[in-house]
Amino acid sequence: MKKRLIVQGQLSDAQLATLEHLFEVTQLSKAMSLDAPDNRHYLAEAHGIIGSGLAITPELLDAAPKLEVISTISVGYDNIPVDELTRRGIMLCNTPDVLTETTADTGFTLIMATARRVVELAEWVKADQWQASVGPALYGSDVHGKTLGMVGFGRIGQAVAKRGALGFGMKVLYSNASPKPAIEQQLGATRRELDELLAESDFVCVTVPLTADTERLIGAQQFALMKRSAIFINIARGKVVDESALINALENGVIKAAGLDVFEQEPLSASSPLPHMPNVVALPHIGSATHETREAMAQRAVDNIRLALQGEPPISLVNEEVNQ
Repeated sequence: MKKRLIVQGQLSDAQLATLEHLFEVTQLSKAMSLDAPDNRHYLAEAHGIIGSGLAITPELLDAAPKLEVISTISVGYDNIPVDELTRRGIMLCNTPDVLTETTADTGFTLIMATARRVVELAEWVKADQWQASVGPALYGSDVHGKTLGMVGFGRIGQAVAKRGALGFGMKVLYSNASPKPAIEQQLGATRRELDELLAESDFVCVTVPLTADTERLIGAQQFALMKRSAIFINIARGKVVDESALINALENGVIKAAGLDVFEQEPLSASSPLPHMPNVVALPHIGSATHETREAMAQRAVDNIRLALQGEPPISLVNEEVNQ
């Protein structure tokens, strides 16, 4: 008898066909909810769940006693109770590696866009305000040769730093729990304590995962340490930053500008001052949002759940202790 699988989210026809050949597949067009009787029935029989933006709770897990694996179409899993899954012997798979370069492209796009005031000046042109040569009031800042401070130096952080060091001759500083000697040698990067990095950097780019230790890692105290000319970039998670402190820092000239792809609450409310500030570039969490990368992420998630449900090691297993 085939194992049963719930699919929540978008897969290609070919990816879905692969799963339907191997498993009994139920597709949910909306987020799983215990309020729907049909969903309770599907969960009661499910051996696996694959999807994006999965809202996994202990109550949902109680309704899925046969569950063996959850495969999220994302690298982040801060919305999933990993310890609870591990306690129940349920594997959690994610999709690192395949989105590294694309997300780093987004990060460096924000560096360039904020430094050169691209969005602000494009709107200025659209508003028919370009009546004479641009003067000092609208000048931007150079990127090449400046100091790039990476808060977090995992795959994505290192990829952003490579763009800065090798493409723009930037001096790279990084703050990370452990040293990275190989990439230090490649890029001439230097490890710093967070406070030192903030004080020395022209661009501060955050790429740490959201954990209990990193929630609100950057707040009023940290912004006060930065140069008044500093530009702040966040491509990690919105809750890594105290958003009210960021708004205050931008409004009062504590820092110069910010490029943001993530926010405390998403979608971002129209009432937030951030998207209306001329010194902010705000994007709708598009770090990995290209056709090629989203296809690759979905394929990794499909491969993970296929292998796991067939009794083989998945490619990207978060809680490896489950199989020990």
